[in-house]
Amino acid sequence: MLNKHQRGVSLSGLLMWSVIIVLVLITGMKVVPPVIEYVSIVKNIKAMTADSQLAGATVSDIRKAFDKRAEVGYIDVIKGSDLDISKDGSDLVISFAYAKKIPLAGPVSLYIDFQGSSKGKGG
Repeated sequence: MLNKHQRGVSLSGLLMWSVIIVLVLITGMKVVPPVIEYVSIVKNIKAMTADSQLAGATVSDIRKAFDKRAEVGYIDVIKGSDLDISKDGSDLVISFAYAKKIPLAGPVSLYIDFQGSSKGKGG
């Protein structure tokens, strides 16, 4: 018996989906490194607030400690001078914010505002 309806993927459909998948993958490959760097910054900030040696440190000492950690972790989007350092009771709170422009293609760029803190869920 012959099927009256064809089933399958047309060449134009395959090409369209291939282009969409490639664009998503390329965008993802450009966005992932800044996100990994952001996660690294949050991890370092939280580790610094848990460090008992920095509990009574001055703001200058905390910034120097971050700069050392940033150098080892290849963090170059922010410096210790960009950190907002405060106390919440006896707890040390370190927060930061920065923007990253990610060129995608030609005049098209993706602009992401990153912000984080040593206090809170997501950083």
